[in-house]
Amino acid sequence: MSTPAKRIELREDEVEFIAIRAQGAGGQNVNKVSNAIHLRFVIAASSLPDELKERLLQTRDQRISADGVVIIKAQAHRSLERNRLDALSRLRELIARAAFIPTPRRATRPTRGSQLRRVDGKVRRGAVKVLRGRVSE
Repeated sequence: MSTPAKRIELREDEVEFIAIRAQGAGGQNVNKVSNAIHLRFVIAASSLPDELKERLLQTRDQRISADGVVIIKAQAHRSLERNRLDALSRLRELIARAAFIPTPRRATRPTRGSQLRRVDGKVRRGAVKVLRGRVSE
């Protein structure tokens, strides 16, 4: 299981959106309308808890620059608003992954019964393989 992370509140005034023109196919529309979004989020200047900021900065993700700025480009949709929501959801997902702390695994030993079942299965399998050998007359 995992340690439940408390709800992280992301303030929209800490996120900067820049409208840019999308790349790729889209006909004439792609050359005229700025529908793609560049999301910029400065980790150090955010209101996130300090331990979460550290975990975010330690994350090996190409969207996090060396100076601690998360840059997400969203251009999958044709509308600016849907791309904006897509970029925000990807930022929230990145923060949620950094906030997730798995519970450490405790080493356990196999039970006596499971050890016996394992060896019994191996013996049975070996017996089947012995029967596949040459038949002597």
